[in-house]
Amino acid sequence: MEKFILLFRGGDEHKPGQSPEALQALVQKMMSWIGGLAAKGQHVGGEPLQRTGKQVSGTNKTVTDGPFVEAKEIIGGYTIVLAKDINEAVELAKACPILDSNGSVEVRLLQKM
Repeated sequence: MEKFILLFRGGDEHKPGQSPEALQALVQKMMSWIGGLAAKGQHVGGEPLQRTGKQVSGTNKTVTDGPFVEAKEIIGGYTIVLAKDINEAVELAKACPILDSNGSVEVRLLQKM
């Protein structure tokens, strides 16, 4: 089995003006989905991310507040799953509840070091 990272982006619940109840409902759906992956032995780990942070850039190591991207592009969290190949990892991602709210899931193979 290979390790894949699933990066969660966007979703209507993260747009300004959305109700806390809508976000809580998405969180519950995500936890249930991750629980199902764990029950099948496919969940390795993952965490939600805070919406703010810092960015360090370039040779001068310039520090700025961030991320400064559109809401649909903000990475809201990630999970690491076990799958036999990219196709199986994509099938796991297709069941992610964030897709039901116009979000996206990026699937990437973790490179072995």
